[in-house]
Amino acid sequence: MRICVFGAASPTIDPEYMEKVEALGKEMALRGHSLVFGGGGHGLMGAAAKGVKSGGGYILGVIPEFFGEEDVEIVYPHCDKLIEPETMRQRKQIMEDNADAFIVVPGGIGTFEEFFEILTLKQLCRHNKPIAIYNIKNYYSELNTLMEAAIEKNFVHENCRSLYTVTDDMQKLLEYIEAPVSNEFSVNELKEG
Repeated sequence: MRICVFGAASPTIDPEYMEKVEALGKEMALRGHSLVFGGGGHGLMGAAAKGVKSGGGYILGVIPEFFGEEDVEIVYPHCDKLIEPETMRQRKQIMEDNADAFIVVPGGIGTFEEFFEILTLKQLCRHNKPIAIYNIKNYYSELNTLMEAAIEKNFVHENCRSLYTVTDDMQKLLEYIEAPVSNEFSVNELKEG
């Protein structure tokens, strides 16, 4: 399975996040999965790639050309294949097209945006790929609270709860990703409007 991991690029975050994401990457590879990611060499992107590489897995990195030209981000040097599109929109599309599933690890604005885009596409029945949030150190607990508040206030349909999972348990996360997807809702059962 080709698993896209969305996560932080920052090298200044708590090392515990790095350790857990590197362990996730290694376990993904040991289970026979490959990595699709944003191509960064630092932060949790770099940790995921390092873990996959240590487990002998295949890595597809996707990073816009301007990141290197403008010194935005260091490219992970051991990708099996590196694609360098012109724009961020193209980057996300390539990652989405090349993934069978998505794991969201802690991250910033870009990670939030990537999660909400793939969740929106699933809500609109444009894909039916598993989405799992790795809630390391309760990083995404407030996001989960926000989603529940949006459901309670009728801004998000309650059936959207079934479109993804949130867990701090790596084994449960991978079991969820590997299980057959059971979403049988139509777009009208996921979105009103």
